Amino acid sequence: MASYSIDDAIRELAPALGKAPTGAVSGEWTATTMQAGHSSRTGGYLDAEGKHVPEDSRHPLDIIADVVEKLEASEAPRFNKVVIRWKKPKFPFMPAKITLETSYDQTIVPRGPDDPIYETAAAARRVFWQSRGTLQEDFAVERGTANIHAQTKWFGPHRRILAIHAPERLTLATDGLSTPWAGISEPENGVECELFMEFDAATLDAAGIENWADLLINIGDLVADGYRVARDVEKHGALFCRLTEDYHPMTRIMLSRDPGRIDRLPFGSVPLIRATPIAETEIEGQDLSDDWGAAAARNALAKRGIG
Repeated sequence: MASYSIDDAIRELAPALGKAPTGAVSGEWTATTMQAGHSSRTGGYLDAEGKHVPEDSRHPLDIIADVVEKLEASEAPRFNKVVIRWKKPKFPFMPAKITLETSYDQTIVPRGPDDPIYETAAAARRVFWQSRGTLQEDFAVERGTANIHAQTKWFGPHRRILAIHAPERLTLATDGLSTPWAGISEPENGVECELFMEFDAATLDAAGIENWADLLINIGDLVADGYRVARDVEKHGALFCRLTEDYHPMTRIMLSRDPGRIDRLPFGSVPLIRATPIAETEIEGQDLSDDWGAAAARNALAKRGIG
């Protein structure tokens, strides 16, 4: 593809972009090259007032992907971003004006598998938990390994549960929900929270610790899957998640905001969400009809002295 140029791309785009929907007078599209396994194409046609004009198909975006791939395979200067503009001709039978610009935008370069930001996040979390107790170095429940883009189910390389020991108290905490996502460039600390559970250290043996740690990593999966649990906890004050029979007599987990925050993460601090097991007898007779059973969860937490 050494001979494929911007002029070639414009000639290839012209017939496709010329099939504009009724009312379109201009169009603009932005596309990125494949980076860390991802690429993007956005944009569309605009009317005379600058409003988006609906299209019947994704054909323009598909042809744009084709020409970007060809340009990337050619000997063109290095780029990761393409902006294409189309302008309807003033008179029939005249060619439309099409421009194509390539650039290298450092701000959209995704975090690769070796980005030091991941370990910066992990170190900040460990400093925080070390202020609350002693980290058990031989304990880090982990499920799955990161792929070549440094992504796990939590969209970063860290997907772990830490055990923190303090006098008469054991804390289990997620370690990775606040790691900046791999494969993207957005300045976000992952899903912007970490979860934890506290236990009376005398009540748990090794099997019990492992069991609750497995549960906590599964709740972490729920949070990471995009259900916006952290947002809902903030909105409602507390909410329920159901437990399987493996945790009987505990039947639910209450998720609530904790005053603590983890500082010094790459993009600011993140809040903690407390996960508290509860038995059905503790909420008997309460109304669970509101979103997430939030009112009953708040009442149960108040009875526990948590709030």
